[in-house]
Amino acid sequence: MSALSVIRPVLLVTAPFLLALGLILPLVRFETLYFFDQTPSLIEIVVSLWQGGDGLLAAIVALVSIVLPLLKMIGIAAEATAAGGGAGSLFYRRVVPHLSKWSMMDVLLVAIVIAAAKTTGLADAFTQPGLWCYAASSMISGLLHSLMGDASGPK
Repeated sequence: MSALSVIRPVLLVTAPFLLALGLILPLVRFETLYFFDQTPSLIEIVVSLWQGGDGLLAAIVALVSIVLPLLKMIGIAAEATAAGGGAGSLFYRRVVPHLSKWSMMDVLLVAIVIAAAKTTGLADAFTQPGLWCYAASSMISGLLHSLMGDASGPK
């Protein structure tokens, strides 16, 4: 039994678990004037954008931050559990590489927001567990994609 055959199932369970935590736990804490603080989760940010009248932005953030990572994990899980090549394999080979290109965009955007808040002096901003879980999920799914490519590569 190789180390890869032990690690892959653990990572296949860990990545979606961390993604779920990344979606519901607070991403960032903003403190303004030391009286008010906000700790929105990714889902709360999407809902807030939608309710605030920014429907297009809410849809884009939901698509890139929630839907695409879920599709990527579904594709990786389908490929890992598929007995033979089929529609899941086609999805994995054609779509998942494109989804992987967007994996860390949200983490980068939150880092930019934190840096902007700190440098403008409007608020103090601090990372929260949701951002770390989301980033870890993204990195693990990228690692899984790489491991799956190595396992199903040229023979």
